[in-house]
Amino acid sequence: METGEKVISELFMQREREFLLSPVRVMVKASFDGMEVGDVEIGKMKQGEAVELPRWVAEELAELNIAEIQEEAFEGEIFKALTREKMLGAPQLSPLHANFYLRMRRRLATIKAGSEAGKYRREDYEKLKSTCYDLIGRRLSKLLSMSSSASLQTVGDKITPEERVFFTTSRSFSDEWKGALLGES
Repeated sequence: METGEKVISELFMQREREFLLSPVRVMVKASFDGMEVGDVEIGKMKQGEAVELPRWVAEELAELNIAEIQEEAFEGEIFKALTREKMLGAPQLSPLHANFYLRMRRRLATIKAGSEAGKYRREDYEKLKSTCYDLIGRRLSKLLSMSSSASLQTVGDKITPEERVFFTTSRSFSDEWKGALLGES
């Protein structure tokens, strides 16, 4: 049997690959003659043009200052999610998008790297990290509590794939533990 840590890290790696291959809209900042990168061919692009590219290509072009990714910073979504979790009582979860944690991890890494390079303040990173820990702790606490009584169907549309693994694993351990305590195992 695989350890929970290995299952979760493999799930994150697989989901991260899928996320990097997903399309994202970019605004071209500088004309570009195009190139071929592995199996991906990037066509000629003109300044001011809006195009859709795989996320990993868009990020590389953004780093080269050739394009700008057309997405809002994710900090606002993280703060909103935490506020919703605080407002809802213990047995309730607010819904999160399937790629929420992927985007959160990437934004946290971006802010951390930016704070080390002087682009962001260290306090910005620490505040975001603290908010992320608070959100994760609240959701894990609720998921753990619900795993002993609720079914996956009751929470299924509100949780991310990563939380689904946590919930089903917790539920399995909880059922096994209760069975052992009651002499039913």
